[in-house]
Amino acid sequence: MKEKKYHILGLMSGSSLDGLDLALCSFETKNKSIEWEIIYAETIPYSQKWALRLEKLPEQSALIFIKTHSYLGHYFGEIINDFLERVPIKPDFIASHGHTIFHYPKQLITTQIGDGAAIAAKTGYPVICDFRSHDIALEGEGTPLAPTADKYLFSEYEFLLNLGGIANITYQNLNNWCAFDITPCNQVLNDLAQILGLEYDNNGNIARKGQLIPKLYQFLNQYPYYKQTYPKSLDNQNIKLKYTPKIINFDASIEDKLHTSCKVFGYQIAKSIHQLSNNQEAKILTTGGGAFNSFLIECIQEHLNPNISIVIPDKKIIEYKEALLMALLGFLRINNQVNCFSKITNANFDSIGGAIYQGIHSQI
Repeated sequence: MKEKKYHILGLMSGSSLDGLDLALCSFETKNKSIEWEIIYAETIPYSQKWALRLEKLPEQSALIFIKTHSYLGHYFGEIINDFLERVPIKPDFIASHGHTIFHYPKQLITTQIGDGAAIAAKTGYPVICDFRSHDIALEGEGTPLAPTADKYLFSEYEFLLNLGGIANITYQNLNNWCAFDITPCNQVLNDLAQILGLEYDNNGNIARKGQLIPKLYQFLNQYPYYKQTYPKSLDNQNIKLKYTPKIINFDASIEDKLHTSCKVFGYQIAKSIHQLSNNQEAKILTTGGGAFNSFLIECIQEHLNPNISIVIPDKKIIEYKEALLMALLGFLRINNQVNCFSKITNANFDSIGGAIYQGIHSQI
């Protein structure tokens, strides 16, 4: 890689629909390792109108879909321009994940909206986007992408757990390297909390007050996805249509359903960790919004052996690891380095993903 310092703005819009994460990061290759820093970061919440539009988009017409793709790109551009007015460092380029609407890898389909060309036109900066499509075309899962950051930026940990809208994990040691989605997570918990008029269950306080519903607990643990072997990935639509409604429609209080859901997620996460670790001593770096949910963390820890501990990092890493990942994927793309690994996704071979739209301020 070139020994040049880059400033890259990473963008991430996650399945929990809480907003757009922006992380202005620096990357520099020194002695074959990457030095990095999250310099400035912020989350811009989606308005109720935008959140509802994104949630309902899979059910809309093709015309509404493509209009939303374009409008979201222009909207991202406006958010970026406002952000960059408030920070003293300007990026060399922008790396955007977009917002996932469809993800059906077995049908060779994945779609992340938020037009990169519109972002480049609106901001004037080069944009790299569409990081999943090449891997999908190579018959891979197209996800998870997080192991790329785990490999290059967090190699000191064997386990890296992300508790986002979907919980996913990376396991890396000399003999094995794998990553996969484990279970639905925050998008289910947030949907339940929103029935109570709350954005989310702060610290898991509502779930903690609830009681276990044995019948629901047993039913959810039979979710067919849990029985699949990795590589595997979850689709947001499948969760929304086939998983979350089973919980919402169950005849019980929201407190009890939140409690039971956390217990199920904790059990499934711990089970996956034990299957990979063979009960050896390990530390698990845990990020994503769920890292702030102390009840969920307790539900995971109660099923782990005492020699396996959960590590909660700096708040900035918890909140912006996925935006940092996008910036890293862009950094690797510019340096013509692999940023999507077939070992993880089961694609035909490793790939360098990302489409480039040039800007007027600078080019890459």
